[in-house]
Amino acid sequence: MAKFSDITQTIGRTPVVRLSKLVRPDVNLYVKLESFNPMASVKDRLAIAVIEEAERTGKLKPGQTVIEATSGNTGIGLAMVCAQRGYPLVIVMAESFSVERHKLMRFLGAKVVLTPAAERGSGMLAKAVELAKAHGWFLTRQFENEANADIHSRTTAREILDDFAGERLDWWVTGFGTGGTLRGVARVLRAERPTTKIAVAEPDNSPLLGSGITQQVNPDGTYPGAHPAFRPHLMQGWSPDFISKLTADAIAAGHVDRILPINGRKALDTTRDLATKEGIFAGITSGAALSGAIDICNASLPGTTVLCMIPDTGERYLSTPLFADMPADMDAEETDISRSTPNYRFDVRPAPAPAKPAAAEPEIPVKADAAAFVEKALGSAEEPVVMFALEWCEFCWAARKLFTRAGVKYRSVDLDSFEYQKDDRGGDIRRALYAKTGMKTIPQIFIGGKLVGGSTDLLEAWKQGKAQDMLKEKSVAFTAPAPGFDPYSLLPTWLQAR
Repeated sequence: MAKFSDITQTIGRTPVVRLSKLVRPDVNLYVKLESFNPMASVKDRLAIAVIEEAERTGKLKPGQTVIEATSGNTGIGLAMVCAQRGYPLVIVMAESFSVERHKLMRFLGAKVVLTPAAERGSGMLAKAVELAKAHGWFLTRQFENEANADIHSRTTAREILDDFAGERLDWWVTGFGTGGTLRGVARVLRAERPTTKIAVAEPDNSPLLGSGITQQVNPDGTYPGAHPAFRPHLMQGWSPDFISKLTADAIAAGHVDRILPINGRKALDTTRDLATKEGIFAGITSGAALSGAIDICNASLPGTTVLCMIPDTGERYLSTPLFADMPADMDAEETDISRSTPNYRFDVRPAPAPAKPAAAEPEIPVKADAAAFVEKALGSAEEPVVMFALEWCEFCWAARKLFTRAGVKYRSVDLDSFEYQKDDRGGDIRRALYAKTGMKTIPQIFIGGKLVGGSTDLLEAWKQGKAQDMLKEKSVAFTAPAPGFDPYSLLPTWLQAR
């Protein structure tokens, strides 16, 4: 291991792993695991490349906003790089892509602008171009930026050549989205390993490359609607509704020996097999490319060596069909395992503990300064909404989520936090609360000095409109959530399931 001066220096040098259970033993199937990049996808390479090239050429000015249209992984990589380099970032993304991607980018500080799903990839790209022109932002142009392909020629391709130096490498298999990986690696393999054949996988129901139809491009680099062969498909990040310039250039240069049409259901099944049989957690596009690589292995002579790109991790796909059949609760077999021993079960109450003579708890007097603290907190006109809470408490977080969603400013007194640990200050305040309210449970929530109650009390008061009336009475601003919103949906999921 080495020491690095910043996170971007950890990009690249990803491992190649041999698979032993998905193909017959007389062929060699390897995968290159791009999830070992810091943000768990191959697009981290693209992200650092386009930013550094723009800095070097002066196209990107200090503090200038960066913008890109992406299905997610490029945006996540750019969010990492822009956070580290200090650039604001706006990502434009079709609403159909998984919600995990939105949250990851926002968590890294990016702004995410969604476009209608019906306008697909070409629509989100057109919106990014429009925003860049209107605001003077730097558009990275991942679909045509040669820096995208160049980074793969300098890093990904060199890593592959080093890993297979002196060995056979009969096939290299990849998918395509921007075309950067395809163009950058393929031209190096053509020059230095001309015996290695290159296969590109794409959805069988959306054969943009297989159709042979040339992509039309507008003068500004956008696309005049969807490619005639495009159809919606399962492989997020693959094959947008246009053929990017980098992809088209790779095809025109004769760098592709075979196009592999991949069935969506087969892609899902192969992704799951990769996890359950090889222990490798990857996304749908990984399973899609791998299913094509397996087909090549199955049709090849003994001794054939195939390398397949695995572009990202499966965590980007939790809300997609990849996990549609994956239950959150115990299935029948898991329930049977639980019931195979007598204790710690949901369906059997624990045996009551032997009765012991009740011992009187020593009464600890309420400290005057703790009582004064509570009264001062509840009497504040500047902070009329106060919650006495615990940092770790899931019920407290349900209340926090409600206040955040409704835009309610509140004070949270976290009694288990470091601030209140010294000399059991938090315990003193809890005893003062108990003396005032008669409640031992936490959280305890107050509006204008009036006790609302605990977490479920707040949710019920909100559902009935009573909490909103209390806020209005104290002139506390709030935003009404969308119609049909159920406050109880904010409770911990394990509690909702019961």
